[in-house]
Amino acid sequence: MNFPDDLKYTREHEWCRLKGNRAVIGITDHAQEALGDIVYVELPDVGDPVKKGESFGVVESTKAVSELFSPVTGKVVEVNDPLSDAPETINEDPYEEGWMIQVEVANPAELAELLDAAGYQKFIEDEQE
Repeated sequence: MNFPDDLKYTREHEWCRLKGNRAVIGITDHAQEALGDIVYVELPDVGDPVKKGESFGVVESTKAVSELFSPVTGKVVEVNDPLSDAPETINEDPYEEGWMIQVEVANPAELAELLDAAGYQKFIEDEQE
């Protein structure tokens, strides 16, 4: 499994990459693997507010439907629209082409509450015991 060091992670299996005051958000390699083949994704619209820990969308796979939870509070400033027609991109490249939304971060201090790569990896290991 792949856990890039430049990302922050949630216990709900989302990742977050900070670029200036924007957070690029998606689901982790672990999450896409657990879900299996992703067939549908429902994302918010540009301008929609998101709140840390609250749902911002849904991802559906051949195995399950899962809610997506925002790692930060802010406003959606960009949505990865190509995922509507090619949701399998999330399986193929969850950290680059498979990103879901970009959020203008309202409270940068929230990022300190997220897990680093080592912390997330330990969380996964503990969860599987």
